[in-house]
Amino acid sequence: QVQLTESGGGLVQAGGSLRLSCAASGRTFSAMGWFRQAPGKERVFVAAISWGGTSTSYADSVKGRFTISRDAAKNTAYLQMNSLKPEDTAVYYCATSTSLASLRNGANIVYWAKGTLVTVSS
Repeated sequence: QVQLTESGGGLVQAGGSLRLSCAASGRTFSAMGWFRQAPGKERVFVAAISWGGTSTSYADSVKGRFTISRDAAKNTAYLQMNSLKPEDTAVYYCATSTSLASLRNGANIVYWAKGTLVTVSS
């Protein structure tokens, strides 16, 4: 069965760093990435990467601070989050789609992870 196993959330002070990981079992996907949902807000796109690793996409709010990568041998995507801000506080959900463009647009989401909480204190 296909599963997305996500880890790496936690509590960090503003300016600190965290790394999220999302391991896919059962099969590989054309694109993987993350959305996030802050309390009382709708879920929004954060970052995505094609499985070949040749293309990435980032929300404007995280450009220059977050870096998405993948390890094909481990079938795992990583989101390195640096210079974290309190407004980054949210539940982060790993997701897969049929293409990078589809994931960026929130379309054709095939699987969602259960989510991991990132809390950034000031």
